[in-house]
Amino acid sequence: MTTDVAARPRALRLPGGRADWLADPKTNLLSGLVVALALIPEAISFSIIAGVDPKVGLYASFSIAIIISLAGGRPGMISAATGAMALVVVSLVDEHGVGYLFAATILAGVLQIGFGYLGVGDLMHFIPRTVMVGFVNALAILIFLAQVPHILLNGDDADSSQFALNLAFIAIGLLVIYGLPRLTTAIPSPLVAIVMLAVGAIAFDLQLPTVGDMGDLPSTLPVPGLPDVPFNLETLQIVFPYALTLALVGLLESLLTAQLLDDLTDSDSDKNVESRGQGIANVATGFFGGMAGCAMIGQSMINHRTGGRTRLSTLASGVFLLVLILVFGDFVAQIPMGALVAVMIMVSIGTFSWGSVQPETLRSMPRTETIVMLATVVTTVLTHNLAYGVGAGVVLSAVFFVHHVGRVVNVTSVVDPDNVERLYDVSGQLFFASTTDLVHAFDYDAVQVKRVEIDLSNARIWDTSAVVALDAVVAKFAERGIHAELVGLNRHAERLHRDTSGRLGHGH
Repeated sequence: MTTDVAARPRALRLPGGRADWLADPKTNLLSGLVVALALIPEAISFSIIAGVDPKVGLYASFSIAIIISLAGGRPGMISAATGAMALVVVSLVDEHGVGYLFAATILAGVLQIGFGYLGVGDLMHFIPRTVMVGFVNALAILIFLAQVPHILLNGDDADSSQFALNLAFIAIGLLVIYGLPRLTTAIPSPLVAIVMLAVGAIAFDLQLPTVGDMGDLPSTLPVPGLPDVPFNLETLQIVFPYALTLALVGLLESLLTAQLLDDLTDSDSDKNVESRGQGIANVATGFFGGMAGCAMIGQSMINHRTGGRTRLSTLASGVFLLVLILVFGDFVAQIPMGALVAVMIMVSIGTFSWGSVQPETLRSMPRTETIVMLATVVTTVLTHNLAYGVGAGVVLSAVFFVHHVGRVVNVTSVVDPDNVERLYDVSGQLFFASTTDLVHAFDYDAVQVKRVEIDLSNARIWDTSAVVALDAVVAKFAERGIHAELVGLNRHAERLHRDTSGRLGHGH
């Protein structure tokens, strides 16, 4: 008897391979549970920021987390509804309603898929290391600042005893988080802290702010459907600017988070796959009545700190979030916010790059790199927008780089024994920023010969500005009756000079 090989069922293929799913499943499942608990108040808070019902953020969080575990390029990274994305759509929801939010979310996802196929992930190579450090430090500061209202009880009319009790809960949570790993690492210490404090608050009926105070938890699954908006050009004109901003902010935050996890785990991830995965997740989320989301560095760090390394931890965070709000909603609503604040403080401390601010480091770093790092941190903290901070850091790095490279132009000269010809040797990078230094590097009036030779063998001509500058040098010598000849041009420079010389005018 023969068997048709083609008829045999194929083994289930998991995205990223079995190792991305099945390595240390217990730790990754427990990490996902910790993340899910931390996601609930965050998702509710971001919904409030956007001006929508809390269920919009919660639906988005579990939908994005589940889908990105399958479609994303970075194992162990957590994606959900975020504050950065919520801030983008505040005016859209206020002026046009929640239906337009869902439409913008879907369109943002489509744009992200397109950006992924265009290779936007490759642009991560152009973000300097100092900007990444500034990004991480700013995020750590923002995570801590976000906890301050919960530490101070948000200015409520709480008596001193309640305030003291809240601080005690946070302190106990931190003690458990940092102390338990000295005894055992079988269960993530943040999970133990959350459960222990929740049970204590419920058992003693302590009147502390809880997760339920943030907003009502949904009791039913979302029903997929089309956004309640007119499908016409006017709608597209309204949602497109918001969708484009969502797509760019979401990709920036996601790719930076992916790069950070790459560094922490000494691994590499496909940023273009991640871009497409974020897009797929947002498209699906928009149809499920959720808001746009992206990678969450805070929750990703929680996952990393509690041992989550695989796609299973990401999937578990979404599944557990769904189970927690639908099945255990009554218990979850009673978790004191102080317990989650303790977890986020741990994340803030663990995220901050303390080595970058040590006196020895600051003394050894070039001053320009320190300025770039500080500019990234300050801009991000002041605007509460990671995109602005990273943008400021990248622009400032580019300015410093151009300034530095543009000044590294060296011109030396020798005169032949017969005093008939003078040879100039030019070295350095010749482009728009170095043209002024190049033109003024020659001693035109001191030359007592009839012919000069300008050797460019050690120089690199990058653009037409360099060609114009060289033409200006030749013209200045000609004004003094001296013939100047350019030699040593490589093939690219020779072609560029031949095609553009004399056509762009002399400028210096």
